[in-house]
Amino acid sequence: MVNQLQSYQLFINVAKEIDLIIGKLGRFIFPVGSYVYTGSAKTNIDKRIERHLCKEKKLHWHIDYLLNNDAVKIIDIKKSEMIECSLNKKTYGMIIIRGFGSSDCNFCCGSHLKYLGDYALAELSANATRRL
Repeated sequence: MVNQLQSYQLFINVAKEIDLIIGKLGRFIFPVGSYVYTGSAKTNIDKRIERHLCKEKKLHWHIDYLLNNDAVKIIDIKKSEMIECSLNKKTYGMIIIRGFGSSDCNFCCGSHLKYLGDYALAELSANATRRL
């Protein structure tokens, strides 16, 4: 049996503090620094990632609102065979917005966006998950 890619992580840099309304979640301040967002796609993971990279799109998912801001840039992308929530739980970071990207989460992740402060993005993308 061939393993299929289950999930992905976007390694994001926020260059300046931003104040955003994230759909029905509400208004939040995003501090400057590094973030990691864990997501998945049921059918075509490459198409989902391609959508994230595009600035011209309908704002549908929580991550769309963040990525649409000019101060936000995706620095790296990693695909994984792990289930989205398992990968998210193994990823370092602090939850600063409860429920972000995890509306349909059944594993009590709290959020699928984690804040890493000024942690170097190169090191982050290389060592994002910890061994349990």
